Amino acid sequence: MNKIRTGIIFLLIFFSYLVHCPLKVGGEKLVLESKVKQVQKYLKENNFPAWLLYDFRGINPIAVDFLNLKGMKTRRWYYLIRAEGEPIALVHKIEEKGFKELPGKIITYVSWKDLREKLKETLKGLKTVAMEYSNENNIPYVSRVDAGTIELIRSLGVEVVSSADLVQYFQARWDNQQYLSHKEAASNLMRIKDEAFSFITHKISENKEVNEFEVVQFIMNTLTESGMETEDTVICAVNENSGNPHYSPTRTESKIIKRGDLVLLDIWAKMKKEKSVYADITWVGYAGEKVPEKYERIFKVVKDARDVALDFLKEKWSKGEEVKGWEVDQVCRDFIQKAGYGDYFTHRTGHSIGTEGHGNGVNIDNLETRDERRIIPGVGFSVEPGIYLSDFGIRSEVNVYVKEKEAEVTTLPLQEEIIPIMKMLDSKF
Repeated sequence: MNKIRTGIIFLLIFFSYLVHCPLKVGGEKLVLESKVKQVQKYLKENNFPAWLLYDFRGINPIAVDFLNLKGMKTRRWYYLIRAEGEPIALVHKIEEKGFKELPGKIITYVSWKDLREKLKETLKGLKTVAMEYSNENNIPYVSRVDAGTIELIRSLGVEVVSSADLVQYFQARWDNQQYLSHKEAASNLMRIKDEAFSFITHKISENKEVNEFEVVQFIMNTLTESGMETEDTVICAVNENSGNPHYSPTRTESKIIKRGDLVLLDIWAKMKKEKSVYADITWVGYAGEKVPEKYERIFKVVKDARDVALDFLKEKWSKGEEVKGWEVDQVCRDFIQKAGYGDYFTHRTGHSIGTEGHGNGVNIDNLETRDERRIIPGVGFSVEPGIYLSDFGIRSEVNVYVKEKEAEVTTLPLQEEIIPIMKMLDSKF
């Protein structure tokens, strides 16, 4: 009787395991099969014959991430998804088991001659494939496949085009969970920005020395307490240091903040949750009660350029018109150029935002690159014009999430004037 009871309990545990742990019983392959079908649908709708994923020792994280590959892979591998038909993985014989969860057919090779022959057979009938390549490296975020591999594919009679639009569609769009994580992060950053300015204010008012590095440490600790994490460290830049867009104070090199100083804070972080998306903001404050006119004048140019870019995007999007990343940048850049500060706006207007601070989607850029990718529903990015002079710099950074019928600014309220932070003495931190 005890044996029967034990057997029944074992069966109940086993069936419960099957119900609650589907990914342990082939579920991962089902997820990949679904992704492959979505890719094939996209290929058909956008007249792409095929997408050829390739990697060697992690040089193409886009391919590795898309296929969710785990474990050591030390040999070259290819994975071909045609618009129609069964996918094909071409992998080295000794690493075949590492690709067993991939949908489709697995072909193995041993020698380099074997690889070339089987690659040619795999690509048979195709005139074009999309790969992680960008013409003249225009979009470096996508340019992951080495030149030699591109030459190899072309030597087999197959032209290579950029997979940039594919990558954006499948890896840069946020789902609803990610959108909510971004909104939570944005709300936290707006609060932490106020707390950082208040921290500076109280230190100065109490005649206690405070420097840029200490402010950065305060922000980093507050991020951790708020359940957030970030890449690298955030920025606190004072006076001439704010004229360097990527300035970062250190423990040994950090400027003391005094009354009458301009203070720029650039904070980026995401929630410590799976698949969370970053938020990224830049605000400017003044350690005094009344902001000098020279700062106000430059801030107004930056603010107006930001708003011109946002208005252009919102208007085009509301009309259902196509918008490309470079177009938004150019509108913003033209405004600053006409104001006489074009030579002092030395970076793109905005970058893609995702699970990394700089994602794989469209950038708002016609300076560092000409990003001709279309802005599509589901992507997020920053809009952050700046003017950088020798004695100070001004930047205003907001985030935008593009919905089906709306381009939403997610980091509200917008900064409309430089904050005279010595007026914050009554606030808590």
